[in-house]
This record gives sequence, structure tokens and C-alpha cells, in this order.
Amino acid sequence: MDSANAAHRLELNKLPWVVRCSQLANSAMLNEVNLTPKPGLVDMRNNGAHKDMDLTDFYRSAEAIRVWIPYFIEYGMSTHMQPSSDILYGLRPLGMACEASMYKATSGVNTHKGTIFSLGLLATAMGRLVSNQKAVTQKSLCHEVAAMSHGMVMRELEQNNQALTAGQRLYRQYGLSGARGEAESGFQSVLTISLPVYQCLIAQGIDPQRALLQALLSLMAVNGDTNVASRGGPEGLRWLQQTAQQFLAEGGVMQTDYITKLKAFDRQCIERNLSPGGSADLLIVTWFLAQFPESHSKNIN
Repeated sequence: MDSANAAHRLELNKLPWVVRCSQLANSAMLNEVNLTPKPGLVDMRNNGAHKDMDLTDFYRSAEAIRVWIPYFIEYGMSTHMQPSSDILYGLRPLGMACEASMYKATSGVNTHKGTIFSLGLLATAMGRLVSNQKAVTQKSLCHEVAAMSHGMVMRELEQNNQALTAGQRLYRQYGLSGARGEAESGFQSVLTISLPVYQCLIAQGIDPQRALLQALLSLMAVNGDTNVASRGGPEGLRWLQQTAQQFLAEGGVMQTDYITKLKAFDRQCIERNLSPGGSADLLIVTWFLAQFPESHSKNIN
């Protein structure tokens, strides 16, 4: 890194909106992991279906990732004149470096790999929007992510590769596109399902934790979660979706005994070794996007 780039990055890190974005990314990760009780996931009550990670791993990981958010923003700003379709290739080294920091912080545990992918894209999109003097809104961020991710599923999951990655195998076997599909769609599951659920409950004065739990269950009910499918196959995924659907049909977090029922759901997930990590990643995106206006504003301070 030359001195000019170092000075530029130092100045960028002083910008209030860049600092705020980093803080929001960190808060999004902490709000997700602290949310309790969550079926099959690490929370403040237990480690869910995981034997290799705990709450402190997620705290360390979130802090390591926070430091990298300005780098993604800077990349978006520096490439704002390039076509959206050209951005992904140059973004990968940043994502890999951020992953390395996560693994170092957690002693090799994969806590937030999917989140690095999603938040990295969103932070890059923000940098591009700001530099192009466009409004930074929920929809504009997701639209830019979709533009940057266009063709990703075809290139990375449909290609003929004898040494299949986990993502390629799940796509080939079950048609699940995972995080790549969500990004290429512009996080449609978030924009059309979890974000409206969360914002509607918040507008009604519902406690933010309960609203987030309802948003999580809404995602689990429909998401083709590759984390679940890799652990339990299509049968495990169907069971998880149907159980979440039944929970919502009975009233979701509006039930007086919703905590008891969620704990029972958690026990069942642990017994089946199922963890809806893909839905947890989307919940982080949900909370993050909820901090931005839906439309018609350029103010991100």
C-alpha cells in the first residue's frame, strides 16, 4: 500500500457515514447472535446444533468484520464509474482477506462467512451509490447488489465442475442457490418477507427482539437454506420449513407461550442437528437494511 492510498483510507475512515456503516454492520451481527431463543442457532442460551462455536466466537468475528467494512465501501467508491458487472471479480480478494481475519479471530471457526459475502456486497453498493450521488435506500442498495451479482448463479453453480464445491453440490442435487441466489435476486427474501414483517411489528410498538424473532421464523418458513440441507438433506429442510410455518400459523411471537414453543423448536433442531444459518445471515441483512430509508432520501448520516 503506497502512502497516498494509506492517507486516503485514513481520511475515509474519519467520515461519519462510513463509521456509522461499520457500526451498523457490527450491530446487525450482534443483534442476530444475541437474539434468544433461536431454533438450532447459537444464542445467549446455548450453542444450538453447533459443537464447534459459541457466543464469544461470534463476538470476536463481528469485531473483526467491522474493521473491514470501510475497505468494501472504499472499493465501491473507487470503482463507481465501472459497470456493475465488472465489480465482483475485484471484490473477491477483499472478501477473502476479511474471511482470513474472521478465521484468525475465531481460531478457525466459520461464524460469518455468509455474512461477509452479504455485508461486503452491501457496503460496496453503498460506496458506489454515494460516489454516483444516488440515494442510499433499502431498494437502491439491493438493486445495486443484484446488478453486481448478475449471472453469479450460472457462472458459479451451473458450470460443469467435476470437483464440486458444497454450494455446487447442493445446487446440482436440490436446486438450492443459497447466498449467491439471494444476492443475485437483490435479497428478495429480505425485501418481500422478513423486512416488511420486522418493520410492521416495530411500527406497531412490538419489542424489537420479538419483531426480529418473527422475521427469522418468516425466513425459515420459506428459505431454501443450504446450511439446513447440507446437514439434513431435503427432508430436514422440509421439516424445518413446515415447523416454522406451523409456528407462524399459530400466531408466531404473538402467542403468550411463544418462548416455550421456541425452546421446544430449538431442542428439536438440536436433536436433528439442523441449524438455519442461511436464514440467520439473511436476518443480519434484514436488520442492517432496516436502518436505512425505504426510498426518497440521500441522507445517510
